[in-house]
This record gives sequence, C-alpha cells and structure tokens, in this order.
Amino acid sequence: MMTRRIPVRSMNRLKPHSRSSSRSPFAGCALLVAALLVICLLIGFSIFSLFRQFNEIVKFTAESPAAVEVSSLDANEGALNRLAERLESFRQQLADRERAELALSAEDLNRIIAAYEACRDLRGTLRVTAMDGTAMKIAVAFPLNGKPRLAHKDEPGWITSTPRYLNAQLVARPALRKGELVLLLDAIDVPGASVPREFIDQMSPYRITQRYLTDPVLGPCMAALTEVHLAGDQLVLTHVPSQAPPKTLGKKLINHASRRLFLVLGMAAVAFLCLVALIVFFSRRRRAKRSSSDSPPFL
Repeated sequence: MMTRRIPVRSMNRLKPHSRSSSRSPFAGCALLVAALLVICLLIGFSIFSLFRQFNEIVKFTAESPAAVEVSSLDANEGALNRLAERLESFRQQLADRERAELALSAEDLNRIIAAYEACRDLRGTLRVTAMDGTAMKIAVAFPLNGKPRLAHKDEPGWITSTPRYLNAQLVARPALRKGELVLLLDAIDVPGASVPREFIDQMSPYRITQRYLTDPVLGPCMAALTEVHLAGDQLVLTHVPSQAPPKTLGKKLINHASRRLFLVLGMAAVAFLCLVALIVFFSRRRRAKRSSSDSPPFL
C-alpha cells in the first residue's frame, strides 16, 4: 500500500496561523512608560511648586523675628484675679453641662497668654491688637521653614533649612471645627510687602489651638463649645446644652489650597487615562492590521 506524500509547502500552509501579534508586549510596555512619565511629571511639578513657593515666601518674610509685646502682670494683679475667677466659673459650667457664655476682650486674651503656662509658646510671637465685631487683628512673628539646603557639619541630618519669620498682622475670624478653635484668615498684612492669596488660603484655617486638643483641661472645654463669635470688641465663647458642637467649617470655608491640589491631581488623572486610551486604541488598530495582512487568502 502506497502512502501519498504531502509537499512541504502544502504542510506549511496547513500549519495554524501564528498569532504573535496578540502576544505583543507593546501595549503593556507603553502603559508602564506612560505611568512612569505621569509620576515623573507629578514629582517634577511638586518640586517646582515647592521651590517657587519658597522664593515667594522670601519676598514677605524676614531673617529675624520682630518684637511682639507681652502684657505685663506686675501692676494688674486685681484684673488677673478677676479673669482667673471668670475662667474657672466658665470651666465649671462646662463640666456641669450648663448653659455658659464667656466674653473675652483683647487685653483678656493677652493676659491669658502672659500668665498661663499652657500659652508659653505664644508669648512673644502673638498678640491680639484689636477686635471690631467683624474680625480680629493679631500681631504675629511666626517662624517658617526656609528653602531646603544641605546641613552644615554642626547641624543634625543631611538636609535642613534656614528659618524665615512672618512678621505681620493677621486679619482673622474665629470659628469652631471638630472641637477646636481656629482662625479663618481674611488677610495677612506685612509692612512694605504683599502676601499672595495662595499663601493666605494655605495657612487658613490657622489651627492656633491644635496643641491644646490633648490638654486635660483645655481639650474638654473646647470640645464642649457650640459657638464662637465676635460681639463688638469681645470674643464670645458659648455652650448651649441642647446644641451639638459643629463638626466641620462648611463647604464655603474649605481651604482653597486643597481645592487646587485636588484640581491638579484630577487633571493628572484625566491626562493619564486619555493617554492610556490612546495607547490601547492604537495597539488594537496595529493588531488588527497585522491580523488582516497575515491571514491566508481564501480561494
């Protein structure tokens, strides 16, 4: 019995068509490259924004702090004693969950800073100069981080910065947020300089009492407050037992700097998704062309 030999050329035509194009690593590599490019762009943008911010901060800050007056306690013993009694009475009312209200003038606040040990960090750096019913004016000499630099031999670590000082007057409104008294900044006035709105938005709300959240006395007192507002030349703290303390500042008071950050991240995400879509589209189009050109003709 004789067997029929199939030509080699015919056998090659009977082999399954290769689908190497379907296993092409082009799409995966392109996606990886795109992701790395987006990450590099975000890192570069962050570094550029950081140094740009430092360059702007230099324009309205100083190399040394300005002298901020601290109230004298020597000739005001009577007023200080009366203030201490009012504070203790207010604290006791809060502890008993009674309706309570405490009105403090600018001088009262300055005496609290000068007399109480819990406020020692604010001495010489903050002083309330005026309150007019709509805003507080506060003289400050705040230390800020300067531009990053390599540390000297006598400095710890390998990267540090030379401090700058914000010698200014804050124009602020008091508010409550999650059991914390904060300041919403309307303006920062620096003699002979202009403070960018971006810096003001980034600093607001200024969390001046954040350090007292864990204080065994001041922490519970702040958490019990239900309202804080300005009335004439006084700061009024209120506790109403039937009201719950506010949890947030509201949508209108959200930090504008956070909005810009989310906008930048959103734009980066949209750009990345568009790039991925283009890569997938052209990858499939290339695969389809290869498949059509490699397919055997139908006779």
